[in-house]
Amino acid sequence: MKSVFIAVRVSLFFMIVCGLIYPLVTTGIAQVLFPKQANGSLIESGGGVIGSELLSQAFESPKLFHPRESAAKYDPTASSGSNTAVASSDYAAAMAEKIDALKQENPNLTEIPADLVTVSGSGFDPDLSPEGAKAQVPRISKETGISEISLNDLIDKHSKARQLGVFGEPRVNVTELNMELLKLVKL
Repeated sequence: MKSVFIAVRVSLFFMIVCGLIYPLVTTGIAQVLFPKQANGSLIESGGGVIGSELLSQAFESPKLFHPRESAAKYDPTASSGSNTAVASSDYAAAMAEKIDALKQENPNLTEIPADLVTVSGSGFDPDLSPEGAKAQVPRISKETGISEISLNDLIDKHSKARQLGVFGEPRVNVTELNMELLKLVKL
């Protein structure tokens, strides 16, 4: 019975330390040192929160940049990939369908960046390659009247390089890019 009492005391001690004290301390440190990231890297506009830098959002308007497709339909409570094997006939048919839709939406497109037709692993990748964003420039220019040069400059301004020069790929956050674009055009 003595060992059961000791086990309960040790368990309670570790529950308090690991389940209460440690999370409160780390949250407090994060709030002090990295408040924006600790609160979800939220994007604010017009006095309200419109999204997060970390999650992709659906943009349907032909006047805006479109993100990667989401297997979770942009629902943050349903994170998932497509889990479709690239060698399957279903995958090949889906890719052909996506390529046709992309070409219909962007008729001047000659080279198709992979991130415009593939789904991200989590279904929420907020970034596109700069090439993926630039492939949409002719459509957006035609719809908004903004010159292609200005749109390409906007993409270059918001593009981020590899982290530490090594990790990841060059990328541009679609939500941030569209927020800047909305300053130039009314929907």
